Amino acid sequence: QVQLVESGGGLVQAGDSLRLSCAASRRTFSDRSMGWFRQAPGKEREFVATISWSGGNTAYADSVKGRFTISRDNAKNTVYLQMNSLKPEDTAVYYCSAAATYYSVFLTREYDYNYWGQGTQVTVSS
Repeated sequence: QVQLVESGGGLVQAGDSLRLSCAASRRTFSDRSMGWFRQAPGKEREFVATISWSGGNTAYADSVKGRFTISRDNAKNTVYLQMNSLKPEDTAVYYCSAAATYYSVFLTREYDYNYWGQGTQVTVSS
């Protein structure tokens, strides 16, 4: 069974940085877009960022644009989310996901993805 395993979450203060990692096992996703989503307590899961199969195309939610950077290393089968200037409103469980279709780009909706990790908690204190 395909697995996506996130890591790198934790408790930080406002203004700090974190880098999340998502490692895929049992298959490669080098032919698919990857995405990060997040879910805060009491809220629906929301799109954060996506990166195309080649890494050449990225898209971000307005709330994180300019602060977060998504990247990938296909040789390592890993996608990253660098989060800078963190704010308390960034507190959420962050999920990694792999697209359901090959070579599609700018995928920002949950139903565009059919593989999901278990999530990693990010907590930003003020």
